[in-house]
Amino acid sequence: MKEKIGFIGLGSMGSGMAANLLAKGWPMTVFAHRSREALERLVKDGATEAATPRDLALASDVVILCVTGSPQVEQLLKGVDGLLAAGKELFIIDCSTSNPAITAQMATELAHQGSILVDAPLARTPKEAAEGTLDVMIGGSAEAVARAKPILEAFAARIIHTGPTGSGHTMKLLNNFLSMGYATIYSEALALGAKAGLTPQVFDSVIRGSRMDCGFYQAFFEFVLNRNPNAQRFAMVNALKDMSYLASFAQSASIANPIGAAVRNSFATAVATGHGEEFVPALSDVIAALNGVSLTGPALSAD
Repeated sequence: MKEKIGFIGLGSMGSGMAANLLAKGWPMTVFAHRSREALERLVKDGATEAATPRDLALASDVVILCVTGSPQVEQLLKGVDGLLAAGKELFIIDCSTSNPAITAQMATELAHQGSILVDAPLARTPKEAAEGTLDVMIGGSAEAVARAKPILEAFAARIIHTGPTGSGHTMKLLNNFLSMGYATIYSEALALGAKAGLTPQVFDSVIRGSRMDCGFYQAFFEFVLNRNPNAQRFAMVNALKDMSYLASFAQSASIANPIGAAVRNSFATAVATGHGEEFVPALSDVIAALNGVSLTGPALSAD
């Protein structure tokens, strides 16, 4: 018999994940963390709505969280009428992108109360979430991972056990460091090219199909070339959050990370200039404008 699932975080990723779980026969209770649109669709398809995280915990065997980061996870656990207020042993799967140190600390605190926390952050996009083909990096004991795996298989094509709790979130930060690093490099290269009179179309004609081509490049350039705003649905404010977590992790590990700092500062600039809610490929326009050029028309200056 399938365990009863409680799901909090029905955003662009979570809504597809929850829909797959429900369609594949997992009994589900949901809670409206931010938006009700996806929740109402799930309720129509058979899910039950909980009034509070506490009520959701009482109705569930396993709780899945897919929220922004560590502060939101802690609030859902420890806030008024939070999950811990249910007073029962919990099995929590945190699919958020959180700070690994805080994740490990929370896991220890929960273990003292008889509860289990595994971190299971995600890779790929809302499209794959809806299709049930996400990648998942999961940190936890072998026993906890074995319990979580059948649930994760409802929305994931690849599940990689990374090690103890916290290691999934560490790997996720490294994954995002690579992708956000590419975004920053593409943006600077495009600005340099535009300054020299090379259009994004010329740039793409050289890179596409070469050894420098990849899926991330193609999605990024779907925005650059075709102005598709939904090519990569990941807000720059969240990229800054993740790169800030990376900086914190590097500091705690006494690791010099000058490239990580540069990537973080690119997104900090975008957020500080009012572009935080725009998606990552729009960084190319931010960097171009700061350098007096445009990727969609003539240069903004004669220099």
